Amino acid sequence: MPRKYRQLVVWQKAMLLVTDIYNVSSDFPGNEQFGLSSQIRRAAVSVPSNIAEGSARGSDKEFTRFLYISRGSLMEVETQLMIAENLGYCPNGCDELYESVEQIFAMLNKLITVLKTQQ
Repeated sequence: MPRKYRQLVVWQKAMLLVTDIYNVSSDFPGNEQFGLSSQIRRAAVSVPSNIAEGSARGSDKEFTRFLYISRGSLMEVETQLMIAENLGYCPNGCDELYESVEQIFAMLNKLITVLKTQQ
C-alpha cells in the first residue's frame, strides 16, 4: 500500500535533491569523505525523511513540527552547498541545486501554512 507522503510533490522533489547531492558530493576530494561530503548527504537525507516521518505522526500539529525540521535541514544543505562552492568543489556551479532548494523551501512553507490553518 503506497504511503500518503509519497504522493506529496515536495517529498518527491526532496528525494530528487538527495540523489543530486549524492552525485555532486561524490566528486568532492577524498579528504572530504568524512567531512563536508558526509555532512551534506546527511542533511539532504533528512529533508524527505522528516516529511515522511511527520506525515505518519497522525496530527497536523506533529506533521507541521517535522516540516519545520525538514526546512531546517534544507537550509543546512544550502549552506553546505555554499561552502562547497567557495572551496571550488562545484566546478560547474551549484545553480540547479540552489534552484531545487528554493522550490522545496517554498513548497514546505506552503504546506506548513495550509496545515497551520487547519489546526
